[in-house]
Amino acid sequence: MPICRSGPVPDGLWVLVAPLLPSFTPRRQGGGTAPVDERAVFTAVVYVLTSGCAWRHLPRTFGVSPATAHRRFTAWTKAGVWRRLHRAVLDELGARGELDWTSVIVDAASVRAKKGVR
Repeated sequence: MPICRSGPVPDGLWVLVAPLLPSFTPRRQGGGTAPVDERAVFTAVVYVLTSGCAWRHLPRTFGVSPATAHRRFTAWTKAGVWRRLHRAVLDELGARGELDWTSVIVDAASVRAKKGVR
C-alpha cells in the first residue's frame, strides 16, 4: 500500500470496513484497468471526505486515481456501505462498553409554518 500523508486506515477500522465493501469483478469481455488495493481506495476516499480535498486534487501518493476513488465512493454509497459502517462502529464501541448514551444530542431545526396561501 502506498504511503500517504494522512496515514493508513487503522487496522481496527479496516477490519470493520473490509467485509462491508462490495466485490468488484472484472468485466467478462476483458480489458479495463488492473485491480486496485481496496484499502488504498478506502484510504483515499476517507482522505477526500475528511480533508475537503477535491476529487481531482487527490494526491498521487495514495496510488489510486481520482476517477477510481470517486467511482468506488459512488458505488459504496449506492450499496449503503456508509450507513452499515456507521452501525458497525457503533456496535463495536457498544460491545467494548465505550459508548455513553447518558448525553445524546439530536440535531433538529424549527421553521415557522407559513399561513395558508391567499
